[in-house]
Amino acid sequence: MIFDKQQRMKQIFSLIGIGFCLTTNAQTAIFDSARSGKVTIIKDSRLDELAKKEAAFNEAMNMSAKSGKGYRLMVLSTNDRPMAMKVRAQLLQNYPDQKIYMLYQPPNIKLKFGDYVEKADAESMRNDILKSKIVTGNIYVVADKIEIKPDKNKEAGLEK
Repeated sequence: MIFDKQQRMKQIFSLIGIGFCLTTNAQTAIFDSARSGKVTIIKDSRLDELAKKEAAFNEAMNMSAKSGKGYRLMVLSTNDRPMAMKVRAQLLQNYPDQKIYMLYQPPNIKLKFGDYVEKADAESMRNDILKSKIVTGNIYVVADKIEIKPDKNKEAGLEK
């Protein structure tokens, strides 16, 4: 019984040794071809088409909005959700070209308005909103990270 186990172990180790020798010979053949300096690349032609589409998509994304330093108006900070929704709706109605950012920071809902690169533009809009009496409280100009949309004339080189 002990003799059979020893004999099996010898057979297993010899098979492992033979397998190891065969794999090392196979690897030397691969290394020999690499030393000759010849590399053959087989590529699907659809990869070139995919790369062109991806490049066009990335270019289109670069033309869209980017972020940068600027200013927004802190219009409202309240825990009254219906009032916040009412003010948001009125702002969207009166200023459809401006973005409104609604943030929930427990327990308050904060409404930020617009994306302004220049502080003077933000202050001008602040005065305009105060005159319209949509917001009865204070409106603050706050520094924030804003979306900067590139000017299409500048991008096309039509700047005068």
